[in-house]
Amino acid sequence: MDNAFAAFPEIETDRLLLREIMPEDAPAIYRIFSNEQVTRYYDLVTYTDPRQAEELIDFFDESFELERAIRWGITRQEDGALIGTCGYVWLRTYRGEIGYDLHPDYWGQGYMQEALDAIVDFGFSELGLNRVEALVMVENAASAHLLRRLGFQEEGILRQHDFFKGQFHDMRLFALLAQDYYAE
Repeated sequence: MDNAFAAFPEIETDRLLLREIMPEDAPAIYRIFSNEQVTRYYDLVTYTDPRQAEELIDFFDESFELERAIRWGITRQEDGALIGTCGYVWLRTYRGEIGYDLHPDYWGQGYMQEALDAIVDFGFSELGLNRVEALVMVENAASAHLLRRLGFQEEGILRQHDFFKGQFHDMRLFALLAQDYYAE
C-alpha cells in the first residue's frame, strides 16, 4: 500500500479523470457541498462559506499525506470540470471504506458508477485490499442501488452508528470482497 502514496495516483476512465483535488478547485468543491441535495445524506452540514471548501481540501491533502485516506476529484475528460469527489475515507490493512458525492447536475448519467468502479479496482489491485465497505444512510435509496449495481452486498443495518447533524443515524453496511469482485 505504501507505493500508492508515493505520489497522488491519477485514474483515467472512458469519460473521467480522477485526480488530486487542488486549492484552485475550491469554488467547484464549494458548489458541490453548498448544495442541499448533495449534503442531505451526508455527515457534513451544507456549506455556507467558501472557506469551508478550502478547509475540506486541506483535510483531504493531510489525510493523503498521513496515508489514511485518498480522495479524488471527479473531472470530466471532455471539459475538465470537477463534478464530484470519491475515494477511500479511511484505509486499514486489507480493508477500506469508500465515500462519494456528485453535483446533482450530473446525477443519472453513470458518472459515479464509472468513478466508483475505477477506485474499487484501484483498491483491490494497487492497495491490496480484500474488502471495500460503504456506509449509507438508510434513507439513501439511490446510493444503495448504485452499490448493488457495482456488486456490493448489503450486510445489515448498523443501528445509531453515526452521530451528525444533531442526531444519531442508522447506517446500511455494504461490502465487496476481492474474491467476489474478481469472480465477476
